[in-house]
Amino acid sequence: MTTGKLLRAAIIGTGGIAKNHLAAYEAHSSDVTVVAAADVDGTRVAEFVTGDIRPYTDFAALLAEQRPDIVSLCTPPSLHVEQTVRALNAGAWVWCEKPPCLSLSEYDEITAAESEGGPYAGFVFQHRFGSAAAHFRELLAAGELGRPLVAHCQTTWFRDAAYYAVPWRGDWETEGGGPAMGHGIHQIDLLLYLLGDWAEIRAMTGRLVHDVRTEDVSTALVRFESGALATVVTSVVSPDEVSRIRVDCTDATVELTHLYGYGNDNWTYTPAPHVDKVWPKPATSIDSSHTAQLTHVLAAVQAGERPPCSGADGRRALEFIAALYKSAFTGEAVHTGEITSEDPFYVAMNGEA
Repeated sequence: MTTGKLLRAAIIGTGGIAKNHLAAYEAHSSDVTVVAAADVDGTRVAEFVTGDIRPYTDFAALLAEQRPDIVSLCTPPSLHVEQTVRALNAGAWVWCEKPPCLSLSEYDEITAAESEGGPYAGFVFQHRFGSAAAHFRELLAAGELGRPLVAHCQTTWFRDAAYYAVPWRGDWETEGGGPAMGHGIHQIDLLLYLLGDWAEIRAMTGRLVHDVRTEDVSTALVRFESGALATVVTSVVSPDEVSRIRVDCTDATVELTHLYGYGNDNWTYTPAPHVDKVWPKPATSIDSSHTAQLTHVLAAVQAGERPPCSGADGRRALEFIAALYKSAFTGEAVHTGEITSEDPFYVAMNGEA
């Protein structure tokens, strides 16, 4: 990236995922330094900070005293809209964990608080930023793989009762949704990044194991604008955990198999019987990670430009999931652009039940 001033970062929420943010900032130490961290649990934030990182238990005090250039939000999703707007109003760019917020209405509240040229709010969809995903898109755009026909998007993980003992998990009002929102959103965003805009969704959800208000399994059939058809399955009741995307094109099948992150070797290309071709490997080897995405976030901050996974680009996965839930609740197909501000699924992923 083009370097400018050394940016000042703060991390809000110091649970497990905050370590990924801290490691990403440390990997970009020539461009950014973490100056502060905050958590309502004073003991937890004290254990998290190292070196010159200042601990806080009050987010507003951190913003006022440290005036960070960028804030990482690693807090529960019900806090995202209020904390993001507060940070933007204080002049800080925001890099927020998934899900971005609880609803499309909250997302639009966030974008309304942005300013032209920044600060902007971007969201963590790190799977887009591995070199192999960009390579697939380049091959597809060049016609090397033919036309996409059929796709499968699978996030089948396992979470036990102890996982859902955390009070905000498994409730529409605090998590926004079930595994489609909290787990599958990464693979869904990657699928949309690879195949482009969707046109229609038909979905079902189920509460098969866990004592939660949301679903613990969701399935969807999707038609893309290109005409390609896809299945999207998300689960937290699957003992053999895997994350997988498979795309069957006219000239090749391309498959990604991993769990929480991938490298070039996690992708396979299988030519169709009529094709005699071996596709080149990516020119670079960049694993999907927070560190890989942060490269683009910091470049955007320095340039005063909207980062990827923000604005309309960051909204796509959330709109897809809102449509998935609407279809599951209503039993009807949902089309892109259908959920407007007058729709109950605009203000809550369960359509306010």
